[in-house]
Amino acid sequence: MGELAIIAFSRDLDRAKNIKNVIGGDILTYSGDAFKLAFEEYGSIIAIMATGIAVRKIAPLVCDKWKDPAVVVVDSGLNYAIPILGGHHGGNELAKKLAYIGMIPVITTATEVMGKDSVEGIASNLGCRIVNRDSTKKVNTALLDSDVEVLDIKGPKIVIVGDDVSVLKRKGLIVGIGANRGVSKSEVVEAIYAALSELDASIEDVDYFASAMIKENEKGIIDASAIFGKELRFVPHEIINSIQTPTPSKAKSLGLNGVCEPAALAISKEKILLLKKRIYGNVTIAIAR
Repeated sequence: MGELAIIAFSRDLDRAKNIKNVIGGDILTYSGDAFKLAFEEYGSIIAIMATGIAVRKIAPLVCDKWKDPAVVVVDSGLNYAIPILGGHHGGNELAKKLAYIGMIPVITTATEVMGKDSVEGIASNLGCRIVNRDSTKKVNTALLDSDVEVLDIKGPKIVIVGDDVSVLKRKGLIVGIGANRGVSKSEVVEAIYAALSELDASIEDVDYFASAMIKENEKGIIDASAIFGKELRFVPHEIINSIQTPTPSKAKSLGLNGVCEPAALAISKEKILLLKKRIYGNVTIAIAR
C-alpha cells in the first residue's frame, strides 16, 4: 500500500505537483475509478476538488473507520484543507501538513476543536495500537470534559478494565542505527537508550535493530545489539536508496540516501517514522513502526 494518493482533475495537476513537492505522494488523474483504486492501494488521500464531488465518490467505498484511508479535500485555489474521513486516523495531521504551503486546515473532530488529544492521537504519539477500539468513543467523549490520565503499567500484571477504558499496547518498534567508523559499543548503547526515552519507550518495545549493509562489520553496532538480545538486520543498499527520508544525511557522499532512517523504515511494518534522525555523538538513531 502506498502512503498518499493525490487525486486531481487534469486542470489541477500543477497544483497536485505543488503538494507532492512538499509532502510527497503519488498523483492520480481523476477518473471514475480513481477513488476506488486509492481506497484499495493507499493509506491516505488528498482530493483536489469540491467537497460534494469527493463525498459522493467515497460514499459507496466507506466501510470501517479503522481500515478506510483518511481523505482530505483541498479546493482548487489551495486555500483550505478539509478532512472529511479519518480525521483521527491521519486526516487531521495531513491537513496540518498542508498548512506548510499556505492552506488553512479545517478541523472538525470534537476533541481537536476543544484543544484536546484524542485516544487515537495519544496512541499514535506513543507508538501504540489500541487493543479495544470500541472504547474510544466513550474515552474521547470524556476527554471533552476533563483530562484523562494515561497510566503506563509495567508487567507482569493482570489488568481488568471496563468498556470506558482504552487499552494501548506498544507496537513493535524498529531502531535504525548509523554510526561513525570505529564507534564503541557503549556509545551505541547510550544512544539507543536516549532515543527510546524521547518516545517514552523501553527496550521491551523494540522488535529489531536495523542498519545499512555498509555497516555490517561495524563491531560497536553488532555488540550493542547483542547486549540487548535483539536481532540486527542489515538492509541492502538498493532498498536503502529506494526509500525517501525526511532528513539530509552525510551518507550521500557514500551513494546512500541515509542509514538510520531508511533502515528503520525498510524493516518496519507500518512505514511510519516515529523519531526522525537524532545525533548522539558518533551515533545516529531513528525509530519507526
